[in-house]
Amino acid sequence: MSSIPPSFEQVSVTAKANVYFEGRVVSHSLRLADGSRKSLGLIFPGKYHFGTQEAERMEIVAGACEVKRDGEDQSTVYSAGQAFEVAANSGFDISVSEGICEYICSWLP
Repeated sequence: MSSIPPSFEQVSVTAKANVYFEGRVVSHSLRLADGSRKSLGLIFPGKYHFGTQEAERMEIVAGACEVKRDGEDQSTVYSAGQAFEVAANSGFDISVSEGICEYICSWLP
């Protein structure tokens, strides 16, 4: 795992934040030159449920979280340098027990 955080070139950024759960989860949307979309976000301590319309890949940049995808019996802990994917038209519970979890969400084709 590289200690250098990911960076993106030639992007368009939406300045207005995406704010969820009374400000406990916040992200900003990016559109890359190739047309792909990502969001960069922070998750503060708590437990949250997100639904998906499109398939997503969540890369953890800093901190840690526990994730249980809809339909699964067990949850998995992910920390910096790890990622998980969620199917389209599904959802997942994500919880952060301490600190802040930073992530990159990529929408998959």
